[in-house]
Amino acid sequence: MDSGQHPSRPAVIFAFGLVYVFWGSTYLAIDIAVERIPPALMCGVRFLIAGVCMVALCGLRGKKIWYKPQLLGEMAAVGILLLLGGNLTLSYAETHIPSGLAALIIAITPLWFLVLDRLLLGHHRISGRGKAGLGLGIVGLFVLLWPQLATTGSFGSSELWASLSLIGGSFSWALGSVLAKKWKSPDVDPFSAMGWEMVAAGVANLAVAAALSDFSSVVWNARGLAAVSYLVVCGSWIGYTAYIWLLGHVPTSKVSTYAYVNPVVAVFLGWLVLHERIDRYILAGSAIVIASVILVTSAEVSGTRPLEKMPLVETTGD
Repeated sequence: MDSGQHPSRPAVIFAFGLVYVFWGSTYLAIDIAVERIPPALMCGVRFLIAGVCMVALCGLRGKKIWYKPQLLGEMAAVGILLLLGGNLTLSYAETHIPSGLAALIIAITPLWFLVLDRLLLGHHRISGRGKAGLGLGIVGLFVLLWPQLATTGSFGSSELWASLSLIGGSFSWALGSVLAKKWKSPDVDPFSAMGWEMVAAGVANLAVAAALSDFSSVVWNARGLAAVSYLVVCGSWIGYTAYIWLLGHVPTSKVSTYAYVNPVVAVFLGWLVLHERIDRYILAGSAIVIASVILVTSAEVSGTRPLEKMPLVETTGD
């Protein structure tokens, strides 16, 4: 991709297409991958392969890849929050709920960004529009979860707890992303940092997999391996690289539109490929959640500058 300061319009459109399609499709790929591969093992293999290859490629291209222990520790913390706290939670949830519903719940991530950016960075005050978006997002989540909440005995159901875990996972994702912004250093190459984050997350996920005895229950089949390969190449390499490139060439307010496009792609693919059901609660809840995200990402920062939107990885899907 052209790395110039003024990229052509077709290059920008192409990069947006990569982020929208590949990140939106990772929810489907995760759903397929965890059919036979336990979530922690799947995430460990995926991110370790992607991270090692990314660091090696950066080294071959002459980019800086060795850093002080403190910087590597910060990268590891960010990677674990993003890709263990965020992606492992998502992968676990998709063993119990449809990929489309998971994507819609994860779409609340920008709401966490608004709160955490204010608390940890203190760059802005939450505007009236931002507060309205936060409130609307809570309503949207309630609508999405209503069928499970209304079902007798639902508080003991795996579906409900899987859905609720995604709220914690989206918080972890947002926290890791805000800390990455807080710890950002001009001496660190963003692509090599991304590689080290994935390596750390891969090792951490494999440790969880070992603790859960995932290695004894895994079934390696062509369908699962193809899904993992797709996640490595299209999610972690192509999608993430296009996202980082866009951040350097396009206003973050435009880049952040992936947060409400990806769930639409995920719901459509879940319906098309896996025949996931789309009911009135999904339609109403998705409309409310997406509207809340639009409100938040378009909110002006009180007294400083427009809020920086830096959700770093697919949420969710990466």
